[in-house]
Amino acid sequence: MNNMYKIVKYKETDLMSDLICENYPMLLVLSRFGIALGFGDKSIEEVCTETNVDINTFLAVVNLLIDEERDAITINDRGLSITSLLLYLRKSHLYFCDFRLPSIRRKLIEAIDCGNSDIALVIIRYYDEYVAEVRKHMMYEETTVFPYVEKILDGDTSLQYNIKKFSSQHNKVDDKLFELKNIIIKYYPAQSSNELNSVLFDIFSCAQDLASHNDIEDCLLVPAIKNIELKQNKS
Repeated sequence: MNNMYKIVKYKETDLMSDLICENYPMLLVLSRFGIALGFGDKSIEEVCTETNVDINTFLAVVNLLIDEERDAITINDRGLSITSLLLYLRKSHLYFCDFRLPSIRRKLIEAIDCGNSDIALVIIRYYDEYVAEVRKHMMYEETTVFPYVEKILDGDTSLQYNIKKFSSQHNKVDDKLFELKNIIIKYYPAQSSNELNSVLFDIFSCAQDLASHNDIEDCLLVPAIKNIELKQNKS
């Protein structure tokens, strides 16, 4: 995360309001954990307890996103709730597929002249292909990876799948969005820059958010499930 934010290791006793004011992208983390605003001067622990959010999982996600250089093993030593993490990831999928990506498309159409520019049509087509790729990626997780995780949590050892298969083919869904950004910047001759700059800002932000989403899966979910698989194989 950019150094414009306060890079510290947050703990249970820190105020939730301080976390948000010092790192405003954590607003997205709150919504994905189902935490509403209006928590006054309550600590992170108090807010998580009142909203039935696992405190260790919340802090693991927050601290990973704030300082991506942290050791994944150290993070996982906190004792994650895989159930809470799956809920967070599923809400993230809904956010991207049902809100963020459609919103960017609407703003993109408003910002470019789709009727009088070949490059504008290329941009929209490229974006639609990208969104289809993201949806396919997330649908695979919803229909294959997450159900597998839930079954292994229930102690099912008869499954033919393992988390290594997911990890080995976990493509970076944010890459193509960066390419789209480059196409717009280099080749689209905008007459008025305000609308296009706004949607470009959204594209930059969404790309970073998707990269962070992948980091959570790679650095939290995958190692945690590998540990469970290892224990079950030894038993």
